Amino acid sequence: MRSSFPAKTVVIVFGVVTALYFVAFHGIEHLRARKGPWEVAFGGDSAGNATLTESQPALGLSGVRIVARGERATNVPATVRFDQVQRPVPDGRVIYEDLTFLPGVVTFDFHGHEIELLPRSLIVNKRLVPWQSGATVELWPTNKPAEPPQPPKPRKR
Repeated sequence: MRSSFPAKTVVIVFGVVTALYFVAFHGIEHLRARKGPWEVAFGGDSAGNATLTESQPALGLSGVRIVARGERATNVPATVRFDQVQRPVPDGRVIYEDLTFLPGVVTFDFHGHEIELLPRSLIVNKRLVPWQSGATVELWPTNKPAEPPQPPKPRKR
């Protein structure tokens, strides 16, 4: 009795499906990482105020500074590339990140101020600030949100 699928056909179908899988996988990975991550430099200015300097070359952004007046940098200067989740930051804390397709979304609690990096805009303390290379955003203790930034609540099932 003959088999309904010859061995040669099974091997060819397996090879074609495997090749399509690898092409699709590498194509999606390329789309996911092609723009690159956010690069955030943590440090201080000449007056000792804590600063963040954001850049994202694919979006044409560089030297966007956020200065927290009256706040001192807590660690040595460092640059963090957000290409993987749960990267430790030297000053403040990350409260949300979605890095599925880079540059993604990263939200910080930076000395009580909520800073959200989005490809389309910068959000500071729930206010939209248009991206502009070389711009400086100053934060003061008087404009901190009434409630400190918190991670999003998990969905109920």
